[in-house]
Amino acid sequence: MLNKTQILYVHGGMTFNNQKDYIKWLKTNEISLDKRKKWHAEYFDKKLGKGFQIIRTRMPMTDNAKYEEWKIVFERYILFLKDNVILLGLSLGGTFLAKYLSENKFPRKILSVYLVAAPFDDTLPTEDLAGGFKLKSDLSLIEKNCKKITLLFAKGDDVVPVEHAKKYREKLENAKIIVYNHIKSHFQISEFPELVKMIREDVK
Repeated sequence: MLNKTQILYVHGGMTFNNQKDYIKWLKTNEISLDKRKKWHAEYFDKKLGKGFQIIRTRMPMTDNAKYEEWKIVFERYILFLKDNVILLGLSLGGTFLAKYLSENKFPRKILSVYLVAAPFDDTLPTEDLAGGFKLKSDLSLIEKNCKKITLLFAKGDDVVPVEHAKKYREKLENAKIIVYNHIKSHFQISEFPELVKMIREDVK
C-alpha cells in the first residue's frame, strides 16, 4: 500500500433549482433494470493494476447534491491522502473539484487533476447546475494547487455541451483540454483507455 499511487475519484450527481423540480424528476426519471458497465468501475481497477489505490468517494444526496455537504465529506477523505495524489472528477464531480481547488489550498501535493465532462455553468440543455456548485470568476488557485490539469470533453455529449470546454479555457490558460469526437454520450462508456494511458504516464 505504501508505494501505490492514490487516485481520489469524485463521482457525478444532479442538482435542482428547487424542491418542486426535484420531486418532478423523481416521478418522471426513467427507471432501468439493465446493469451498465462503467469505465470508472471494474475496468479502471483492472487496467491500472496493483500500482494504484483507487479511492471512490461516496458523496451525500447524489440526486439532489449540495456543495457544502459534499465539501464536508470530501475533506474527510483528504485525511487519508498522501502526496502525489491524482484527483479525478466526473461530471458534477469535476465541477466540485474545480470549485474546491479554486477556493482552497490543497494540503497535499497533487500529481495531476482530471476533470471529465465537468459543467462550467448553468447552461446545460437538460439539467440545472445549482446547489452551491457555481464557480467563482477567478479559478487561478486551481493551477497553483496543481500544474498538470487535464479537462476531457466529448463532442457528442448531450448533457454537458462541448462549449463548456471553451469557458474553462478562458479561465485556465495552462490546462490541457481534450475533446473526443468518437464519444457520443456523457462518457457513458465501458472502457476509457485514453485516460488510463494518461494516468500511467503521470507516474513514470
